[in-house]
Amino acid sequence: GVGLLVPAMYLGLAAASVQSGVYASSQSVREAARAFVTAGSPAEGFARATTAAQLAFDDHGIDLPPKALTITCSSLPCLSPGSTVDVRVQWEAPLPWLPEAWVGAVPTLIPITAEHRMPVDSYRGDQA
Repeated sequence: GVGLLVPAMYLGLAAASVQSGVYASSQSVREAARAFVTAGSPAEGFARATTAAQLAFDDHGIDLPPKALTITCSSLPCLSPGSTVDVRVQWEAPLPWLPEAWVGAVPTLIPITAEHRMPVDSYRGDQA
C-alpha cells in the first residue's frame, strides 16, 4: 500500500504546485493588463504592470521569473484610444521535491503560458 500511496501523494502535491503557478500566471496577466491600460503613459504602464504581475505571483508564494512578462501594443503610440494591449507571461514551473539524482534524467520543468488582451478605452484622452 505504501508503494502506491507515496507516488500518488507526490503526484497530487506536484499537480497542486503546478496549478498554483497556472493560477498565478492567469491572475498576473489580467491584473497587469488592467494596470497598464489605466496608466497615464507607456513608461508608467510598464512599471505598474510589472508591479501588478509581481503582486499576483506573490499571492501564490511564487517569484515572478525575470523576463517572463511581455507587453505589446496593437498600435503606436502605445495606449492610443481604441487600441489593444496584449500581456503574456511565459515561464517554466519546476516540479517540487525531486531528488538531485533525478534532475536531468526526467523532465523537471513544466511550461506555463498565460495571455490576456485588454482594450484601451475609446474615450481616453491622449495622455501618451
